[in-house]
Amino acid sequence: MRADERLDPQVIQQIREAIQDAGGNEVFLVGRTGGQGKISSVTVGARGTEEAVPVLGPHVEGGDAVIHNHPSGGVRPSNADLAVAARLGNQGIGFYIVDNGVEEIYVVAEPVETRETVPLDEEALAGGLSPGGALARVYPLYEERESQTRMLRQVARAFNRDEICAAEAGTGVGKSLAYLVPAVAWAVQNGERVIVSTNTINLQQQLMEKDIPLAKKVLGKDPKVVLVKGRGNYLCLHRLNEALEEMGLFEEQDPELLSIREWARTTETGSRTDLSFYPSDEAWSRVCSEADTCLGLRCTHREGCFILKARREASSARILIANHHLLFADLALRLEGSGFDDPAVLPPFRRVVFDEAHNVEKAATSFFSQASSRFTILRHLNRLYRRRKGRVTGHLPALLRGMGRSTHARKLPGLVQAVADRASDLDRVLLDVLGDEPSVLLDPPGLSRLRDQCGAEMGNVVIAIRELADAGADLLESREGAGEAGAASAAFAEDGAAPGEPGREGVELDCRLQLGRLSAIADMIDRFRMGEAGDNDIFWMEKVRSSRRARGAEPGAAASPGDQDDARDSVRLIITPLDVGPLMREAVYEPLKTVVFTSATLTVAGDFSFWAGRIGLGRSPGSSSPAADREPVLKTFPSPFDYREHVLLGVPTDAPAPDAPGHREFLSRFLARSLAASRGGGLVLFTSYALLKEMYTAVQPAMAAAGIRLMKQGDSDRARLLDAFRAERSSVLFATDSFWEGVDAPGDTLRIVIVTRLPFRVPSEPVLRARMAAIEERGGNPFGELSLPDAVVRMRQGFGRLMRRHDDSGVVLILDPRVVTKSYGSVFLESLPDARRVMAPAAEVLRDVSEFFRRE
Repeated sequence: MRADERLDPQVIQQIREAIQDAGGNEVFLVGRTGGQGKISSVTVGARGTEEAVPVLGPHVEGGDAVIHNHPSGGVRPSNADLAVAARLGNQGIGFYIVDNGVEEIYVVAEPVETRETVPLDEEALAGGLSPGGALARVYPLYEERESQTRMLRQVARAFNRDEICAAEAGTGVGKSLAYLVPAVAWAVQNGERVIVSTNTINLQQQLMEKDIPLAKKVLGKDPKVVLVKGRGNYLCLHRLNEALEEMGLFEEQDPELLSIREWARTTETGSRTDLSFYPSDEAWSRVCSEADTCLGLRCTHREGCFILKARREASSARILIANHHLLFADLALRLEGSGFDDPAVLPPFRRVVFDEAHNVEKAATSFFSQASSRFTILRHLNRLYRRRKGRVTGHLPALLRGMGRSTHARKLPGLVQAVADRASDLDRVLLDVLGDEPSVLLDPPGLSRLRDQCGAEMGNVVIAIRELADAGADLLESREGAGEAGAASAAFAEDGAAPGEPGREGVELDCRLQLGRLSAIADMIDRFRMGEAGDNDIFWMEKVRSSRRARGAEPGAAASPGDQDDARDSVRLIITPLDVGPLMREAVYEPLKTVVFTSATLTVAGDFSFWAGRIGLGRSPGSSSPAADREPVLKTFPSPFDYREHVLLGVPTDAPAPDAPGHREFLSRFLARSLAASRGGGLVLFTSYALLKEMYTAVQPAMAAAGIRLMKQGDSDRARLLDAFRAERSSVLFATDSFWEGVDAPGDTLRIVIVTRLPFRVPSEPVLRARMAAIEERGGNPFGELSLPDAVVRMRQGFGRLMRRHDDSGVVLILDPRVVTKSYGSVFLESLPDARRVMAPAAEVLRDVSEFFRRE
């Protein structure tokens, strides 16, 4: 094709001059089309060599055309050209090739004309939730909620103006519909994908089963919506096949594994939730999909891969429902080089809604932390080499077949064993260092002491891993030109190598993956050894426990059936970000256009400063501007519930302080009497599991005598425990930790919530200690800036368990007198809903509680 058919004359001349200026080498240019469909303007983005030129993403956007020249004179695209054209084409970017004289042109991909953004009609959308609107017509339980329509307008504005918006929506506002209606409308009108991220499975189910269908009815539109789950929720056919082969090899029978095999033959999704039974975590961990073991294009089961099916579904959807952890996994990959225009864990997106946003800092902290333990090392080693009952399995034996008594065959088994041995040596020393402590913060002096105590052992692990990695790399390099095998190598044949491993390419790829992961672990351990802590790093370690079955038999060890379920302690080394704000800025605020945060608990005494500051939206100390480039919009939408009419908040002012004599005796008596007054239907929240068990033992006889079923966290898994609690009106649940939030038991099931102690986190927690120390170092107040507001948010979450519908009612009791005796207690009380309050001696509080339930 002649160049003047697609390029204006002045553009041709500009390109010729750019090529001449580059000495005839390749030049990367960006062209923009004019009214006739021709390129009417062009800018130079980069200059290269005779053979290549970098294509720089920041210069290009949808609707542009990338133009580059072939100094050789031909315009036929190379394979590299086609790969770049495919990637850019998926972003709507064209790809042209010209000769150096700009006489000829080859159009590999046409630019896609950019769509003009269609703004949302805020008033029209709000009208859908108003009296006489679409919601009133399709939803029988409709009631007007002013806060809901106000929030909808704010979210719609955030989409229209590319804003960062935080919306605190009290219980009963109907926040899900308030953000879903504009999100769905935007996706339909503008063809853009919107991600809705939550912290809990319960909310995801509510969105998929109730709220999204309702939003679609309100709008009269039906875009595709997909619930996206992490890899670990899906069956991996390759890993299932490996587990079954191993089971047969060692002449064992695993009923769970056999049941999963039968299910795998018929399941369409491969999702764990579709199983007719609930497999144990240990069984599922052997067969679920993992990034570390995925063979990608080389997998023989690729055609039936459930992860690929799920990703194809997601790529065709306009609304994706994900969890915070999965979203941060996606964002981390994009920061590592995937960019924001190509698929990573999720398809590309620029607009996101974070629901349950009070957990964003926790989710980001968890995901952006690095961790390693002996168990982690053994897990990777077992993929490479594992001996059990005289049999050898793993990828190294498969690669060594046909190589006879080669150097690799003699050397590698010993190197694998050396890593396992050195990791065990380090683990023993670290356990001694920890002693009875569950976890330890390693500040600079702590890192120095750790180096003195076990620097040699850490160095030995690093050396052993790097020697194995080097030897593995040599083996893989030597295999590149080798043909496929004959007999197994003598070194492994003596132990009986297992048949049926995956194909050579798949084994090599997985081998590289495991060696790469081990090398990353070595680098991390070396940072501990050298004390290389950055300004935003928290170094710490904690004790963890695992069964042998969960971690797998050790390399070179002959595990017998009798010791497969023994449990032992190990130490996990962890590097956690001190402040997630910079990560949030780089991963969320800068690249994304619309970011909406929402939760019922984002403020402390009506102020967003604590939450916003923790995730990089607040003003940095000593700065007059927020950490994010855009000024966030922070709005509160109050609950429509009449708490004063429906809820009694009681505080026994004569209760002993938690550390005072007689506190436990008071607690057991008061719990028994208040739960008897409510006739069960209670959620009792603790901050310590030890105190929970003590109170359970103390109160159980009185509850049994009153016909009240008493349950406690730990009796079953969370989901089953909550199902049992909801099913029995007179039951009482003692719980801690995660039960402070996410418990939804509307109606008569939950009538009384008792908070046994103000929910301050244990100040010895390493991450909390490090963050408090950082605040103190800059002259701040760690208690007032972190401990107190964090506890207030947790208290608000606990209080919120009671009233879930407008006709719910009940009692909230706070049995910690500090809420009225300490100056900071007012911060808690000011942050709670305006319920009817009784702050009086215990006898008077109990009298009012009894009277409340008699009236009910």
